[in-house]
Amino acid sequence: MNNRLLFALPLAAVLAFPAVAQTTSQTTSSSDQSQPAATQSQPTSTDTATGKAPLQVQSREGFWGHLNPFARRSYVKRQTEPIRDRVNELDELTAGNSKAIKDTDARAQAGIKLASDKADQADQHAVDAGNKATAAQQTAQQATTRVQTVETVVSNIDQYKAENQTEILFRAGQSVLSKSAKDALDTMADSVKGQRGYIIEVQGFSSGSGQTAITNSQKMAESVVRYLVLNHEIPVYRIYLVGMGNAPTSDEATKTRRSGGRVEISLLKNDLEQLSANAGAPVTTADQAQQPK
Repeated sequence: MNNRLLFALPLAAVLAFPAVAQTTSQTTSSSDQSQPAATQSQPTSTDTATGKAPLQVQSREGFWGHLNPFARRSYVKRQTEPIRDRVNELDELTAGNSKAIKDTDARAQAGIKLASDKADQADQHAVDAGNKATAAQQTAQQATTRVQTVETVVSNIDQYKAENQTEILFRAGQSVLSKSAKDALDTMADSVKGQRGYIIEVQGFSSGSGQTAITNSQKMAESVVRYLVLNHEIPVYRIYLVGMGNAPTSDEATKTRRSGGRVEISLLKNDLEQLSANAGAPVTTADQAQQPK
């Protein structure tokens, strides 16, 4: 009996010791929570992520110190609940910051893309403006060239230059054209078909003297004009006829005069044909770009 009693007393002490320690810890915690309001109202810093005061570290940890091997679940929950709340708040705050960063990055990317598109559009406008300026410069140069050409042509409009000269020979007292004379007239007439800015000068010369020579030279010249008008449809206003009689020409000063008659046909041209060619020149790409639509 005494042996059993001696064995039970230490066992009861061991079993009662944790309960006493737990009660002491709870008492300490209750005393810490019931401290005067003056201690809790001490100024705390709010410079935290959540804007709340930092958690207070308990100065007293109970009988077991920092680790209570026999702590109850309610005690552990009560001690860790503030920490869990702060962790949840920090998670929410972190998620909000991440979302704000993503939104800011998206807006920044959109702004960069918009600025890049505007820059590309400005570059395209600059290229178009350069092309239009080049086309305008080319048009101006072409217009200047044409104006200079027209000025030259207008200044020389009444200055005819001899381009071709043909001589038709006649027997004395006759005004009928021979085959060789007609062939020569055909060649000259073909060279002026479809052209403008030319005149044909027909001068008749005849041997003899006085009015008779003038009349004969007139008849020979008229036969030439008649052939050109009737057979080649050359306008009469482009032909100038004159009967020179027996008047000497410049190349006859040292030559013996012929016994028969002759007609000299001279083809004279000015720059009117060149002006027509320039006016009918094809329109260039630069001209088309400048034409109103």
